[in-house]
Amino acid sequence: GITYLDHAGSALFPESLLKAFTDDLRNNVYGNPHSQNISSKLTYDTIEHVRYRILQHFHTTAEDYTLIFTSGCTAALKLIAESFPWIPEGTKQPSSRFCYLTDSHTSVVGMRGITAAMNVLSVPVKPKEILLAKSRLPAEEQNCTTPHLFSYPAQSNFSGTKYPLSWIQDIKSGKLCPIKIPGKWFVLLDAASYVSSSPLDLGVHQADFIPISFYKIFGFPTGLGALLVNNRIAPLLRKTYFGGGTAAAYLTGEDFYFPRKSVAERFEDGTVSFLDIIALKHGFDVLEKLTGGMEKIKQHTFALAHYTYTVLSNFKYANGAPVVRIYSDTDFSNPEVQGPIINFNVLDENGEVLGFSQVDSMASLHNIHVRTGCFCNTGACQLHLGISNEDIQRNLQAGHVCGDNIDLVDGRPTGSVRISFGYMSSFEDAQNFLNFIIATRLSKSDTEIPFQSATKLTTESVPDDHLSFNNADKLSPVLQISDREPRNSPSETGTTGNWQPPEPEAESIRAAVSETAVPTCRKGGKPITVAKIYLYPIKSCSAFEVTEWPVGNQGLLYDRNWMVVNQNGVCMTQKQEPRLCLVNPSIDLKQKIMVIRAEGMDPISVSLEDNTGKEAVICESKVCSHRVKTYDCGERIADWLSTFLGRPCRLIRQSSDMKSKSHQKNTKGLSSATNISLSLVNEAQYLLINVASILQLKEHISARLKEPLGIEELIRRFRANIVISAPESFEEEEWAEISIGALQFQVVGPCSRCQIICIDQQSGERNKEILQSLSAARGRKTNFGIYLMNQPLRSSFPDLLSVGSQVLPVLKENTEIQPPTSSEEKYSG
Repeated sequence: GITYLDHAGSALFPESLLKAFTDDLRNNVYGNPHSQNISSKLTYDTIEHVRYRILQHFHTTAEDYTLIFTSGCTAALKLIAESFPWIPEGTKQPSSRFCYLTDSHTSVVGMRGITAAMNVLSVPVKPKEILLAKSRLPAEEQNCTTPHLFSYPAQSNFSGTKYPLSWIQDIKSGKLCPIKIPGKWFVLLDAASYVSSSPLDLGVHQADFIPISFYKIFGFPTGLGALLVNNRIAPLLRKTYFGGGTAAAYLTGEDFYFPRKSVAERFEDGTVSFLDIIALKHGFDVLEKLTGGMEKIKQHTFALAHYTYTVLSNFKYANGAPVVRIYSDTDFSNPEVQGPIINFNVLDENGEVLGFSQVDSMASLHNIHVRTGCFCNTGACQLHLGISNEDIQRNLQAGHVCGDNIDLVDGRPTGSVRISFGYMSSFEDAQNFLNFIIATRLSKSDTEIPFQSATKLTTESVPDDHLSFNNADKLSPVLQISDREPRNSPSETGTTGNWQPPEPEAESIRAAVSETAVPTCRKGGKPITVAKIYLYPIKSCSAFEVTEWPVGNQGLLYDRNWMVVNQNGVCMTQKQEPRLCLVNPSIDLKQKIMVIRAEGMDPISVSLEDNTGKEAVICESKVCSHRVKTYDCGERIADWLSTFLGRPCRLIRQSSDMKSKSHQKNTKGLSSATNISLSLVNEAQYLLINVASILQLKEHISARLKEPLGIEELIRRFRANIVISAPESFEEEEWAEISIGALQFQVVGPCSRCQIICIDQQSGERNKEILQSLSAARGRKTNFGIYLMNQPLRSSFPDLLSVGSQVLPVLKENTEIQPPTSSEEKYSG
């Protein structure tokens, strides 16, 4: 049921590859290749055979190229930077230069850190500059032998653009100069993205260095790459460190070292990953058997990309505005210049970009796996998205770092969405993706603004002469789907494409209320009370409802003290295993036990007493990037959970002796002015939602569902600790602090919702509409509820939280809550 569209990130491994590999391991004994016994000799010979097989795949031989195994493409690039025969600045002869195309992976750009330490200058070159650089050096400068290195990708991992392989010979011959400087140019061809779907003939295009990663070709094994080195430069490489297996002889008491004769053995420090290398042989065999070779893979993957690009680029809203903005240097008409990668951002009817995190969340609900962000290629990201150097620095100051989900800063995109096809991709995969775009952008289930009148959306007809697929399988070229007209609102009118000013409050807990804010008390109005209290003893399992409950130093006592992990010790949530919501834990404070129930299972109990004695195995885990110390709760409960969930899993508990050290968050504005201790929660000690806000959202959702949701069911989907009853919807978003009885809480930000709210907490079934409706109702945001941190009071009152207690909020600075004059204003989000 998965549509996997991240083949540029990693290929998927076929079952036949695993079978062939494991059969090999069952039938042979492979020893360390550095030994001399029979099993070691078998390993050594097999590895050498694999080297030849790889060289054959790239249409070359051991006479022309040496293959050095590395831990991946990144390690191969680092090896080049460390061993290239650079001539530094300040010597009598002209110094070397390291040039790289700006459309390069982070791992290429990172080489400049090593070259800088060697006092060698790095020069970034834009693609347009290299295309205009066709000019020979003067004859008197052509005899200079200073070595320079130019690196460029055979295929951009951002856009799929294929840069000319003819550059290799042109640069080496002096016909093409990356920069005008005397010397001899060598070429590093970053082929990691290219070779996953295209044939590379090193007999014709003889680059000096070609780094690759095998998981991008086969999907297995990972953590294994190679560097192909042209034998003409191999003797010039300089090596400093020597690890086991690389030395022919050395002394410990004197500076004497003599390397092995073989270039590969000289650079493969330590024992290579020999079983993974053996798996490569089966990878190449299976690839050939399943596909017929790389040329067929190139044609197949390009056909899918061409079709998807053609349909996608023709999607239009009723006003003629495009549904997506595609970032491409080609028109996808030629597989020689374009790979099977499509990079884009989704737009609304006004041409504004929808954040890539929202698109990713929606895709996940449709079981479509894409890649988002800048793809470790900041240069291409800047070029295509129009992001300046100053923008990058400002985004960093705003809290955005590579790989996070901050997709818009000041209304401008920080990255994009990428889909990519591999050899096992099908036409159905392309259709599933296009149908997902239609379902979320061109149907009434994704109305941008609630309460809108009907219009029509159409897509232009798509030419398909070039495709060999059956017409019956094609997407309908014309859609007549009713939608609603956007209302005129000050926040949404204006010129298309104008960036909106930054919001006064950052959309993250990490931007807590300023310490200098002067709070304003809420004036008048009906009283606000606590309506419900929930705790979740086991992370991502069912709620335990209480009317009164003790408060500890991490939140509600025993809230998220336990979590379920898979066989590798990784935390499981409802995102991966929706049936976790059917596991019902309850706490009995008198008997000091947690009782766990599930349908069809006998109840089982776990002691509340900390079991961190000698028999407990303490291990480290991660929860949302936070490091936590945990211990295993034993075989009995592990078997119970594994039986119910139908997969191997275990129950682990946070270790109390490490709580204060292992899971903390610095939070601005808290009176304690210290690190706040957290349980196994993602962000904060408490999550609060408002019944009035739930009712407001329910009106919007019910209009879209065949069977309307009950208020209790909707409340449970949002998995709050504290549910309050307030007069106005979403007024909680204007609060800076609240008091409940003797307890004081700091509001530290809104909760940005994920696909878990789409899971019915009573049945475990998913409904994709909920997150889409929330996004539409809140004006493309998915915020609902607020995070709270406890401010401990020195008080004689017991620390208890009770249903019926009055809630006293303090407003943010310069914030007044105005009663809405109409239902439309209430929904402005």
